Amino acid sequence: MRWTWAAGRGLLALMVVLTGYVAAGASAADRAPDGRGPLTLATGGDLTGYLGPLLADWNRDRPGERVTLVELPDSSDETYAQMTTDLRAGERSRFDILNIDVNWTSQFAAAGWIRPLPRERFPLDSFLRPVVATATWDGRLYAVPYVTNAGLLLYRADILEKEGLAPPRTWAELEHAARTVAPRYGLDGYAGQFLPYEGLTVNAAEAVYSAGGTILGDEGERVTVDSEAAREGIGFLARGVRDGWIPAQALTYKEEESKQSFSDGELLFLRNWPYAYVGASGPGSAVAGKVGAVPMPGPDGPGTSVLGGSNLAVSSHTPHPDTAARLLAHLSGEEVQRLVLTRGSLPPVRADVYEDPALIRRFPYLPTLREAVLAAAPRPKSPRYDQVSLVVQAVVQDALTGRLTPEAAVRRLARELNAISSGS
Repeated sequence: MRWTWAAGRGLLALMVVLTGYVAAGASAADRAPDGRGPLTLATGGDLTGYLGPLLADWNRDRPGERVTLVELPDSSDETYAQMTTDLRAGERSRFDILNIDVNWTSQFAAAGWIRPLPRERFPLDSFLRPVVATATWDGRLYAVPYVTNAGLLLYRADILEKEGLAPPRTWAELEHAARTVAPRYGLDGYAGQFLPYEGLTVNAAEAVYSAGGTILGDEGERVTVDSEAAREGIGFLARGVRDGWIPAQALTYKEEESKQSFSDGELLFLRNWPYAYVGASGPGSAVAGKVGAVPMPGPDGPGTSVLGGSNLAVSSHTPHPDTAARLLAHLSGEEVQRLVLTRGSLPPVRADVYEDPALIRRFPYLPTLREAVLAAAPRPKSPRYDQVSLVVQAVVQDALTGRLTPEAAVRRLARELNAISSGS
């Protein structure tokens, strides 16, 4: 869920069961006529530690509707595996509420594991506009946005100031500084998350999107990756590794490894989620007070980030939808959304939080993050997203290591994604 969760890494949230909707799972709801009772929430490990106290407040005020938190492994792959195993158990499922990576929504909805939700029950107009799209599938709302995220370009502000350079807005400016400025200060140029896992899918999608391309269309039914834009985006990353301004070590980086490298003063530029800005600016960082952040660059100007974060989804078999509805209202309210930021260091989904002057003084990257989220795009939607992501990771890794040219990589991507789309 680096995704975003993290995005980054610490991107943890609650999930919610919703009320008042007669759909799949109605037989379970029939067992609790008033729809009220205890809930079990499944999430990735709460690395920030803010979630427990938040639930304790809820449980103190509602002893008959206590929420039990189940923390699954920190690894997004392991969390996904445990959630899907439980959901396949149907009415024997342990989980009422699921904290899912934004890109699992389409797969879970297509499988019938989570129930559609009535839009009018939630303050969707109060959210940053693009985040709502991550919670829909086939024209219906299947989850409620809770935490968002967008990739940012972190940079050494002290070094760029010494060189008289503005933060890069284009790939050419990024590449030039990574090739020429970084070596003068004993630094590597640029890194992202290039280990073959979900983070590589995110980085590859951002490169393709920034060049004006797409990977899938029509919610996974049409493959659109065979384009000059895709070749340009993948070629940009592959050229960086080949020419050395992306260090070979970056091919082993996930969110934490790349954040640590930047915080240790080894990189001039880093693509990561906002939590990395907080970490690099905090105690123990070799670059504290020397960090800036801007939206991701593209070929001719600002690029397109991939949306990260987590959505609150409701198991189709929960027996307590009314309790879930009120919990959902609580979690999407302005008060809790502020705590998501101030206690959890996670980007909230409510737009008004990003306009609070006091919060901007405390979290100076908020205006940049808001700009990045508003320009961001979801990862490819597909009912077979796990397969799509694995193919993207494998093919792009071959391009980064030189086993495939960008042209050959795009052809192979198109071929394998067409096979997934057709069910073969």
